[in-house]
Amino acid sequence: MTTGCKTTTVFLTILCALLLTILGLVQEWPTWAWAALIVLLTGVPAAAFKIAATRRSSVPVDFEEQHTAAPIERREHRVSHVALPSQWDDYDFLFSATVRWCPLEASGGDPVVNPAGLAVETVLDRARAITEQREPGRASLVQHELSGALSRMRPDHTRHLQVMAENVTLTLREHDQERLDKLAEVRKDKAVWEHQRKYEQSKREYLGEDVLKDTGSAVVWWLAKNDDHVEKTVADLGLLAQLTSAANDSDVPDRLRDFLPQPQSNRPDLESVDAPPASFEREPTTADHFEAFLSGMGFTDGDDRRAMLAKQIADIIKTQDRNETAEELLKRFDPPAVYTPVNDATDETPGL
Repeated sequence: MTTGCKTTTVFLTILCALLLTILGLVQEWPTWAWAALIVLLTGVPAAAFKIAATRRSSVPVDFEEQHTAAPIERREHRVSHVALPSQWDDYDFLFSATVRWCPLEASGGDPVVNPAGLAVETVLDRARAITEQREPGRASLVQHELSGALSRMRPDHTRHLQVMAENVTLTLREHDQERLDKLAEVRKDKAVWEHQRKYEQSKREYLGEDVLKDTGSAVVWWLAKNDDHVEKTVADLGLLAQLTSAANDSDVPDRLRDFLPQPQSNRPDLESVDAPPASFEREPTTADHFEAFLSGMGFTDGDDRRAMLAKQIADIIKTQDRNETAEELLKRFDPPAVYTPVNDATDETPGL
């Protein structure tokens, strides 16, 4: 730059000298004017060179040092598909990112020969501390969490580098993702099945332990179902008694047998040929079968042999721990005698 300024100054000085010489010859200057011209042409360039040198030396030293300072050193390294553990065993995340770092001021320790390795190690340690606490089924959510956690420059454990990461991606292996999808479907199906099972179990408990606990509970339940229609409930009393007995695996109580539906006549009827059979028919009891046996033997009502045979059969049945059946036979065929008091007036002797 200095050489260019000198050349320009000399060129302009010569050009001015030629112009002034031509002007002096034309105007016929005196001798003293030519001497002044020579002094002017010699002094002006010298003064210009001196002024330029002074301006160059006035630039601050700090400005020159800042202008020539070396730029801050920064580096980056790309890592791809690094396996990081998750909260579940054998389900690893695949981590990819661009690792960036910049050196810190030397602390007097050993110099870092491979800063890329140290920076990658630092980023992976920071990422692993997060992924090992997360479930593998939330890979996309954990990816955004890592992007925020690794976006800040932080020093490594040796205090030689400032490290961060960007362009973070976190995925699962394809077969691991398929397994997780299947497990999710099974858990959902199991939850639905559990709800259905609990619903059915609750319904059975409600019907067995509350509604059909006894005939009275069934009657109240049926009355509420039919909007307080008492006539319909009374008409269905036999059916409710049979239903309650079947639910509790017991016989219909004797006090309710008269309400049981009677079997229809065997005589065909044109209006009832296509009618469905009765839903509930009373099943014959042991006493009914014994009644048929006595009738088949020709022991009609009023025959003393009916009571005798009934008592003998009842004694045999009691030895088989069937006391209820024995009592039923005795009650039907050998009822206890009813004592009738005799009027005292009848015992008096006539004529006394």
